[in-house]
Amino acid sequence: MCGIVGCILKENNDVAPILFYCILKLEYRGYDSIGLATYDNKIHVKKDQGNIETVNNRIHFKEMKGSCGIAHTRWASTGIPNYENAHPHLDDTNSIAVVHNGTLENYLDLKDELIKLGHTFKSTTDTEVIPHLIKIFMNEGLDLENAVKKCCQKLKGSYAIVAMSKDEPDKLIATRKDSPLIIAQNKDGYFVSSDIPAVLDYSRDIYRPKEGEFVIMTKESIEIHDENGEKIDPEYIYIDWSPKMAKKDGYDYFMIKEIHEQSLAVKNTLTQKTNIKKIIDEIGDIKRICFVACGTSYHASITGKYLIESQKGIPCDVIIASEYKYTAKTWDEDTLVIFISQSGETYDSRMALKEARKTSKTLAIVNVAGSAMTQEAEYFIQTQAGPEIGVAATKTYIAQLTAIYLFAGLLAENDELIEKLNKVPEYIEEIVKQEKLIEDISKRYDFADNAFYLGRGFSYPIALEGALKLKEISYIHAEGYAAGELKHGPLALINEKVPVIVIIPPGDDYDKTMVNLQEVKAREAIILSIGAKGDEKLRENSRIVVEINPEVTDIIAPLVYTVPLQLLSYYVTVEKGYNPDQPRNLAKVITV
Repeated sequence: MCGIVGCILKENNDVAPILFYCILKLEYRGYDSIGLATYDNKIHVKKDQGNIETVNNRIHFKEMKGSCGIAHTRWASTGIPNYENAHPHLDDTNSIAVVHNGTLENYLDLKDELIKLGHTFKSTTDTEVIPHLIKIFMNEGLDLENAVKKCCQKLKGSYAIVAMSKDEPDKLIATRKDSPLIIAQNKDGYFVSSDIPAVLDYSRDIYRPKEGEFVIMTKESIEIHDENGEKIDPEYIYIDWSPKMAKKDGYDYFMIKEIHEQSLAVKNTLTQKTNIKKIIDEIGDIKRICFVACGTSYHASITGKYLIESQKGIPCDVIIASEYKYTAKTWDEDTLVIFISQSGETYDSRMALKEARKTSKTLAIVNVAGSAMTQEAEYFIQTQAGPEIGVAATKTYIAQLTAIYLFAGLLAENDELIEKLNKVPEYIEEIVKQEKLIEDISKRYDFADNAFYLGRGFSYPIALEGALKLKEISYIHAEGYAAGELKHGPLALINEKVPVIVIIPPGDDYDKTMVNLQEVKAREAIILSIGAKGDEKLRENSRIVVEINPEVTDIIAPLVYTVPLQLLSYYVTVEKGYNPDQPRNLAKVITV
């Protein structure tokens, strides 16, 4: 997830200081590299790897000349963070400059076609194909707007694009698909950006272009055209945000913002299907899989074990990374060791990876391009959650699960499971619409000192993850249990003061889980159930029910039923007066 900005000033003043200020407001969207392009008789580009302030101290962006320009701050998705991969990107003739936020699924095919036509590439990013395509279409006689439009017809994936051309100076063209984009204006000029914080100090009136609309900015005006080139009269809305709120996109905390971004994280990670299929083909036959992970990623691994064993029949183990040495001697050439890490830098996982490379095939599932584990593993899958700032993993966890489901479904050649994944973003969005209900429920739980989460089968790792979220940010002691284990000890702790959260989706384990629910009900526990909408039996036996689309059965429940538990943890924490983004004693990346 990158930050992009474009600006044209009505007078011939230098735009670079404004571009720099705007892009600085978007650094939370990516800080792998930064770059600016301005027009002053020709296109001038300055860019480099590193955070904004560090790079600016070296190359002094604000000294660039020209009243029209674009800027970009990068979170690497395709191509490691370095100078060549930093935006803006140019065509061979340096006459087209582009900044891009998103992921192009077909860029390799497009790149191969362009190379055959004689084009040369300087980066390994997906974005660089865009200026080359635009230049081809302009050479055919199209103007910049129509060249961008024709370029977009060839792109598959997500994008927000801002393009400029030396052949049409003092003009910017912008458009979007599955990536955010807003426009704004004031008495001095016109703005386009991927996020509101970039422009708040210049204008509070913004418009969000719809997919298929094109923004045409010149010194004289800013216009919106539809796919047919017809002018649209945009309806601007006023943004009543304080600067502090704007840093979090209007959310009180990054955690709740990131919970809301989960449907998009799933959509973006689903674009990795082709890459995952290629990895499976290259890995070939394996007799055993061993997952290695820590914390939340460990819970994702348990789901992976259940999926692969039930769908493919390959034996799987799940190992806590810090305990790997007790298992390492069992790894051999027929073993695939899968490492799951949000950051790709987790110390214990990296140590285990080094050991596994001596004997076995290795695969890393990570969220950060260019991280250590992407370089150290034989294969890697990069989830597409974007940068996650909140310490408690939310969207990175759901993205990990999405990658695991793709891997398991493709490995088992289970087209039905793959097809079910396509509806997960919709299911998540339905849950987020119940946010106010869950906020109200949280007020009943902030008093608790202990809580138990119960689930069977695929719902067991949901229970583990729900308990972890509650304990790490609200400081309420919480435990997740396989529901069948309740009577083997934990039932002794259940009484009328203890909340018990029961995860009970439709599926093979429903009846047995209902028996366990009755057991805690008999001890007068405070029962909150997460189950299917319209389940009257569940309503009769629970104090409170959060209802989920009944199409979500047990096999895909981890991708969906986890979300209300995240929301519950968040709102309990806020109700208790704690900061969910900064839980005590915890850090985002564990490198020791």
